[in-house]
Amino acid sequence: MQFLILFNNKGGVGKTTLVYHLAWMFSLRGYTVLTADIDPQCNLTSAFLHEDVIENNKYTLYTAISPIIEGTGDIEVLPPLQIDNHLALIPGDLRLSLVEDDFSLCWPRAGDGDERSFRVLSSLYRVLLNSAQSIDADIIFIDVGPNLGALNRTALIASDYVITPLAPDMYSLQGLDNLGPQLYKWRSGWENRLHICRLKDVPLPSGKMSPLGYLVMQHSERAGRSTKSYRKWIDRIPAVFHQAVLRDEEPLKDSEHDPFCLARLKHYRSLMPMAMEVRKPVFSLMPADGAFGSHAEAVRNCKKDFERLVDLIADKINLREEQHPDYSGSMPLPEPGLELEGR
Repeated sequence: MQFLILFNNKGGVGKTTLVYHLAWMFSLRGYTVLTADIDPQCNLTSAFLHEDVIENNKYTLYTAISPIIEGTGDIEVLPPLQIDNHLALIPGDLRLSLVEDDFSLCWPRAGDGDERSFRVLSSLYRVLLNSAQSIDADIIFIDVGPNLGALNRTALIASDYVITPLAPDMYSLQGLDNLGPQLYKWRSGWENRLHICRLKDVPLPSGKMSPLGYLVMQHSERAGRSTKSYRKWIDRIPAVFHQAVLRDEEPLKDSEHDPFCLARLKHYRSLMPMAMEVRKPVFSLMPADGAFGSHAEAVRNCKKDFERLVDLIADKINLREEQHPDYSGSMPLPEPGLELEGR
């Protein structure tokens, strides 16, 4: 079981869309997947669920951790909502933004060995772990907002690996400069706290948050090559990533030769509204959804891109391979708001 988070200090890089598509493709490749929406904006939850389901669902990540936050008990068990046979969701909640102060106050107190603070700081991880174990998940994808606040720090210490989505622009590079030092600071800070922790009756996250690599998003191409305006930023990403995130000085000149560049993905702009309307990933759109002609070719290309990406990530994190015998690259989806199990 691996916890994987997609995170960048800069917004608008397609992070939630990536989590959604990776979760679907991993499930189609034979892995049992749990997705967790820890972004108070709840965009991932909205991508999976019809608003009627969201409105009627009373159990979210916030309700699961609220007893420990309020001091009335420990975390509650949270059965995830079943999206497909091999895909489940822990829904987000706008009220998660209310726990920032609690997580912030508990961080220095845990540095003094305060046991309740460790219970609070491990609450997200423990809810995710219990839910993942209930469905025997192979991989847990965590979606967070684009900030360096206490809520995201608590989510990050729960993760084994971090993938950084990037747009080929100046602000993404600045986001890397912010992200790298903070990851190192939080990783070492949590490691120091674990050394003095006397709490033995609850599982605590390891705080591994190992950088797995980056994805370059939203770049345009002509004849298979990125346009000049984007290319200059793409070529600068490897050096900044290695220096700021990996803390090394490897003189890489372009992403094509960087083993930490997991993929360069097209935006598929014309297909995204279509996919959002029918609540499907782009690579599963059918002619009945409006994906015909040139759109059908884009759907096939998208499918190939995500198949390669999922196989690469699975190999890097040593996931077992157990592909569905009936895998065909398409999936039946429940009608919006129907056939969703859980509380």
